[in-house]
Amino acid sequence: MTSQSDIQIKGAFLKNEAFDLLLRFLMIVALLYLFLVGVSTLGGSFKLMGGGFAKSLLNVTSNPFMGLFSGMFATVLFQSSSVTTSIIVGLVASGALPLGGAIPMVMGANLGTSVTNTLVSLGYIKNQKHFRDAFAAATVHDIFNILTVSILLPLELTFGFLEKMAGSLAGFLYGGSAAMTYKSPIKAAIKPVSKGITSLVTNSFEGPIAGGILVLIAAALIITALGFIVKIMKVVVESNKGQIIENLLSKNGYIAIFFGTILTIAVQSSSITTSLLVPMAGAGVLTIESILPVTIGANIGTTATALLAALTGNVHGLAIALVHFIFNIAGMLLWYVHPKLRSVPISLCNKLAELTLRNRLNGIAYIILVFFLIPFTFTLLL
Repeated sequence: MTSQSDIQIKGAFLKNEAFDLLLRFLMIVALLYLFLVGVSTLGGSFKLMGGGFAKSLLNVTSNPFMGLFSGMFATVLFQSSSVTTSIIVGLVASGALPLGGAIPMVMGANLGTSVTNTLVSLGYIKNQKHFRDAFAAATVHDIFNILTVSILLPLELTFGFLEKMAGSLAGFLYGGSAAMTYKSPIKAAIKPVSKGITSLVTNSFEGPIAGGILVLIAAALIITALGFIVKIMKVVVESNKGQIIENLLSKNGYIAIFFGTILTIAVQSSSITTSLLVPMAGAGVLTIESILPVTIGANIGTTATALLAALTGNVHGLAIALVHFIFNIAGMLLWYVHPKLRSVPISLCNKLAELTLRNRLNGIAYIILVFFLIPFTFTLLL
């Protein structure tokens, strides 16, 4: 029989839990507002930096491979593709970056974000029993993104299908030129604060200097907001690991894709979703076959941040956000739908894990070469 004191304790616990959940929700809303202010401020800042800056930026992105590697390197440095793609959305929306030139950068951002979970797997480097499974699981994200870019980048450079599809869809969603005058309540809420920050800086500084300071302020707002969102949501996710495992194991592949998508939208980071899978694989709870669909879902889910950032921009900003979404959907269609093609990334991950198991230096060399040396070298040379 439950005593009165037990009922009171349980009631107090539920109240505290509900209050904690409400507090987290309000913090997330405030941080999302801060994030959108940062994106809006970023778009305006490049207009103050003058035509010379825009011209040099356009010259940089005229080389698609430099765009790819600069997007990749930026994401490795930020440790977040959400930050990189949000900044790209702001650039495209402001007219400082052309849609076609931004597409390889978005692909590079997808590649760069996969380094986090690979680094997590190195925590098992001294444990021969678990290291192979952990490393194989970690590199699923890498290999899947590398394979997708290797197919879609040449196709995009040849036919421009991503630019055409995203441009058409963005135009449809905006409803043409009439939609450009639509008074978005989100933009209306963001504009006063963004304008206030811009006025504060331009009253003290002029021209390119003011633009440069605004870029730093906007980048700080974006990175800080997303960083705190990730920390808040990570606590929620990690406290429910048992439930996550149960959901992953009891559903089919397409449900796992949906699960990975929703989880990543919730935590605003594909790195968190995929990094949580690594210790599960190392413990033998999850197989590489069950991790692949969750990873694909994480890739799709991470596009939500860019789509959210596009709410403060225009049809061009929405178009590049849609490129990110279509790119990841195309990756799923390429490497998951057909069972034989699905086995390609899994097989490559297993082979890479075997090489690393024979010599741990192979794994370290792989990380340095793919995520740091190659993008950094190409960024300097191209």
